[in-house]
Amino acid sequence: MNLAMQLKLENNSLSDEQLWQAVASRDASLDGKFVYAVSSTQIYCRPSCPSRRPRRDRVSFFESPEAAERAGFRACKRCQPGSGFDAKSDLVKRTCEILEKAVEESNEPLTLTELSELLGISSFHLQRTFKKALGISPRQYAESRRANKFKESVREGQPITRAMYDAGYSSSSRLYERSTAELGMTPATYGRNGRGAGITYVVTPCELGWLLVAATSKGVCAIRLGSNKEELAQGLQEEFSEASIIRDEGHLSASVEKILEHIKGNRKELDVPLDVQATAFQRLVWEDLRTIPYGSTRSYGEVAESIGRPTAVRAVARACATNPVALVIPCHRVIGSDKSLSGYRWGLERKKKLLEKERKVTG
Repeated sequence: MNLAMQLKLENNSLSDEQLWQAVASRDASLDGKFVYAVSSTQIYCRPSCPSRRPRRDRVSFFESPEAAERAGFRACKRCQPGSGFDAKSDLVKRTCEILEKAVEESNEPLTLTELSELLGISSFHLQRTFKKALGISPRQYAESRRANKFKESVREGQPITRAMYDAGYSSSSRLYERSTAELGMTPATYGRNGRGAGITYVVTPCELGWLLVAATSKGVCAIRLGSNKEELAQGLQEEFSEASIIRDEGHLSASVEKILEHIKGNRKELDVPLDVQATAFQRLVWEDLRTIPYGSTRSYGEVAESIGRPTAVRAVARACATNPVALVIPCHRVIGSDKSLSGYRWGLERKKKLLEKERKVTG
């Protein structure tokens, strides 16, 4: 449901045409109620922004700055649409800060009732506003942060038990309850580099050479591009050395077909299920990369600014380099500040071909 429909249902007042008229007339009375984004510049603004009016066919509307940024747009530096926005943005931000602080202090996540009391609003309003802005509930957000902290600790060499308590799990049973949803495997298996986990894979020719796709029972865990199918298969075996790896084309046929169609330019979006492990920072970067529109690019610095870490340009580059699922997490759309095609794990020539294909498709 688009924003115009949502607003019309909620207050029975604004149609899509009225939203556009508010932008065309620079109606300041609607500042803080919605933002508009321009596809040609990848920038979003408040209705009263004094910048030149864009063409109507290039404009889309969003309920909040967060929603526009999740879609890959950047805030206008001239009208600063994020400042002075309505209370919804502040509410979501404060809720995230409270939940993250609980994780950092190794505490159990707060209940919805406890959160609403701290924030001074009803549980219903908090749940509805938070989920509408981020697409997940406060509880799901907290569980995701806890799982990321646990995985970071294990990767740093901490014992499973210590990592469990540091992440705020009160017992091993609580951790195992969440393992399937958040980790993709049990905590002990994760700590042993995937020992005992089952992975199926397929290697197939594509326009970029050879494509390898591998998956656990939960989702795709690796997508790689290369010039030699034997080397791709060997690399998978080395990375998941403790797992049981079997070649099985039938199990992956649907995902492989989608990826091949994407490479050909016949499918813009890739909606295959994923099972990838990540630190909190990697996940933050990878989620942001998935908001870059098909046919567009963003610099490493712009990604760093988008995730709220403007000085972490090198860390963003490392996160791109460690992306385990090429194309689904489109790190090929990140380029140097000078527009150079630097830093692509699967080769700059493939990066160039992918971007050229996307630009050709989008015109």
